[in-house]
Amino acid sequence: MIDAAGLRVIKAISDEGSFTAAAASLGYSQPAISQMVRRLEERTGTVLVERLGRNVRLTEAGLVLARHAVAVLAALQAAESEVAAIAGLRAGRVRLMAFPSSSSTLVPRALALVKQRFPDVQVSFTEAEPPESLAALRSGECDVAVAFAYEGTDLARGEEDLDAFVTRKLLDDEVRLAVPTDHPLAATERVNLAALATEPWIAGCPRCRGHLLSLASRAGFTPDVAFETEDYVAVMGLVAEGLGVALIPDLIRRSASHPGIVTLPIEPASRRAVYAVTTPDLQRVPAVAATLDALCEAAQVKSLCH
Repeated sequence: MIDAAGLRVIKAISDEGSFTAAAASLGYSQPAISQMVRRLEERTGTVLVERLGRNVRLTEAGLVLARHAVAVLAALQAAESEVAAIAGLRAGRVRLMAFPSSSSTLVPRALALVKQRFPDVQVSFTEAEPPESLAALRSGECDVAVAFAYEGTDLARGEEDLDAFVTRKLLDDEVRLAVPTDHPLAATERVNLAALATEPWIAGCPRCRGHLLSLASRAGFTPDVAFETEDYVAVMGLVAEGLGVALIPDLIRRSASHPGIVTLPIEPASRRAVYAVTTPDLQRVPAVAATLDALCEAAQVKSLCH
């Protein structure tokens, strides 16, 4: 195998014309240069340097290596520079996936922190619910996923092997009931879901719908899901028009509002835990680590915390 060190020696001999001068230019001893040449000749199976008294010259095979060494060593230097830039956070790319209700609150603040501190680090962002984002993380299509799990369920819900991931908890996100302002329960301090057993409901993403069904089951009823949408602005519009009631997480409530709805605490209280997820190897990449730190810091902003 031809290695970079051997190519550097052959190129130096070509440029300097002797072992002594080549050794001086590379900072090696002359015996070290001679040994490296012999090792390279053993690996290539041919003579690379012809010795002429005090001087040397490259054989045809040696000239071939010297010619290719220019491009190979230049490419290696460029690669080393790029890697050093990434390691020093002067460059780098992070692919972030996050669920929609975090994309208007938690994610923008985190992205702004990364841009402010490391302007040459590029973070791309795609919206995706936890099943899709965790699958993308496993397949190498993203580097960090912002995901959530409701109380009583794990983050992966059996869809992914959590042992393959590293998770950092960002916050607890309380879930509240949204009703029209003229609803009979609108002025209630805290609502038991059993009081809404006969109401039409508006459900969101598959996990959110599953959460609603679980809470309703514990309250002793099966909800009549009249509408389904993952767009919380649409959810609030439907609620305001009296077409149903819905569960809305605080992350949405703090970033979007509707004058026609009221959000109320529910009894018993329900929360979902929000996590930043990556892999053990990726968390050692400086740009990924910086993004995780920014997400954690963004989650600690008072407007996002309880």
